[in-house]
Amino acid sequence: MAEKRDPLPFEPRRSAPETGRNQAIPKDVANRMARRVAISTGVPSVMGMAVFVISYLLVSRGILDIPPSITLVASGLFFLLGLAGLSYGVLSASWESQPGTLLGLEHLKPNLQRLRSSIKAQKQS
Repeated sequence: MAEKRDPLPFEPRRSAPETGRNQAIPKDVANRMARRVAISTGVPSVMGMAVFVISYLLVSRGILDIPPSITLVASGLFFLLGLAGLSYGVLSASWESQPGTLLGLEHLKPNLQRLRSSIKAQKQS
């Protein structure tokens, strides 16, 4: 006869799979945000790296004499633009079932209001 084994007290409990209602951000919205962040952060970041390559090629081939400070400032500006693109990508995504326009400018104001009210509610509790 087989012995019945009691579960060990330290075995992890398995929770039920999370449903769409329990998620803070719906999957479609999260995917939309990820796409916008990838584009609005990725493009300026690649351009920031390209500044170094282009500057090196221009200087090494004697086409232009570019001071290193100009290269540094130009690449820094592209990286800052990429940092701003991170916020833009999240705040321009539509929370509706339709994705909205290509740039999502119409969603910035409502999403900023949601963010402000969320911060206000956290401070009050």
